[in-house]
Amino acid sequence: MVARLREYYHICDQTVLEAMSSIPRHFFVPEALQGQAYGDHALPIEFNQTISQPFIVARMTELLELDKSMRVLEIGAGSGYQTAVLARLASQVYALERIGELARDALARLRALGIHNATVKAFDGTLGWNAHAPYDGVLVAAGGPQVPEPLVAQLKTGGRLVIPIGETRESQRLVRVIKTENGHRVEEHGPCQFVPLIGQHGWRSQ
Repeated sequence: MVARLREYYHICDQTVLEAMSSIPRHFFVPEALQGQAYGDHALPIEFNQTISQPFIVARMTELLELDKSMRVLEIGAGSGYQTAVLARLASQVYALERIGELARDALARLRALGIHNATVKAFDGTLGWNAHAPYDGVLVAAGGPQVPEPLVAQLKTGGRLVIPIGETRESQRLVRVIKTENGHRVEEHGPCQFVPLIGQHGWRSQ
């Protein structure tokens, strides 16, 4: 998996590759799918959610440009895999997951792997987690109609927010928002496909 990320997808950040090499991805997928855990695709997990394709995990993480001094907010923890990768690279990760059972299970997996610099809470991720703001980076692992303003507000100046946005699930694109002293600028990083971002500043729950 890591060789494919480096050679086919040209992921260049060695710290990201090392982090993904160190995390057992199969530990974060349902038992019946563990044989497919290192394939080049997303996989379904409980509650109609997914664990992202390894390339997307690597690319979004790379765009955050993390180091061990940084604090990160993650929206949409799912099974906890992306959380674990971020925890290898940052000083502290605060993860939100709207589905309570997924949040509890994700935190249990992190602790079972000896990861103690990340925590997971069940909450509306589109509101962020203001108690620990400001953040050096925010990663959103679900696609919304626009960038939620509370997440931009909780970024440090110079901080980076990586999120898929689009009017429909089929037309999402990955963007990076960089906060500046006078506002923010947005970079485009190609098409992508994620489960919908549900919440006050995302899509309404069906």
